[in-house]
Amino acid sequence: MSYDNPWTFEGSVFTDDDIGDFFGFVYMITNLTDGRKYIGRKYFYTIRKQAGKSRRVRKISDWKDYYGSSDELKEDIEKIGKNHFKRMIISLHKTKGDVNYNEVKEQFINNVLEDDTYYNSNINGKWHRPPDHIVEARKVAWHE
Repeated sequence: MSYDNPWTFEGSVFTDDDIGDFFGFVYMITNLTDGRKYIGRKYFYTIRKQAGKSRRVRKISDWKDYYGSSDELKEDIEKIGKNHFKRMIISLHKTKGDVNYNEVKEQFINNVLEDDTYYNSNINGKWHRPPDHIVEARKVAWHE
């Protein structure tokens, strides 16, 4: 486990013992040097068919050491180190569908695609960060 920089939930370190019957979580990773954030999701388990078998096998995922899927975030982690990032679980969910829904909900609520303080460049691979000139035009039109 990443004891040097663990996941937290409601102000406490989150461990294997806290998983219970939850399937996954929605999280926020914050860069402590500049305040930029990333909102994503992670499942506690992977469920896969083994080659030549018909049964699916459930294995614990890499959630303890996970730092998001954003290339830009990963580059910053590589440059300044994991200890300059806070990993916080926003919410826990019992089904894959609930995890996915709540990730997208948090991303839209926090306006991650149009707020430069977020690393997120897309939501669910379907909605992408618009070019800067479009974001600025929207801001101007909205405030007039």
